[in-house]
Amino acid sequence: MTRICQDDVGRCDFLDVLEEAVLRHRPVAVQLREGEAFIDEVLDVVTEQGDDFAVFKTHARVSVGNILAVTRAGLATPRW
Repeated sequence: MTRICQDDVGRCDFLDVLEEAVLRHRPVAVQLREGEAFIDEVLDVVTEQGDDFAVFKTHARVSVGNILAVTRAGLATPRW
């Protein structure tokens, strides 16, 4: 998976990428617009009061609008 920038693909396609990461339990490398970057697993993508949020396993949830780009960070973690 290459780096997917929200500004290049549009919000709807970007939400699809995040939702696929939820279904596949794959960690992603996330780059925020403010410059922060981290690797985490996306647990859910939710809409609250008209805004979409990515909910992560170990990182605080983030407004999707604040995410600049994501890329696959590694292999899926086994779920026993």
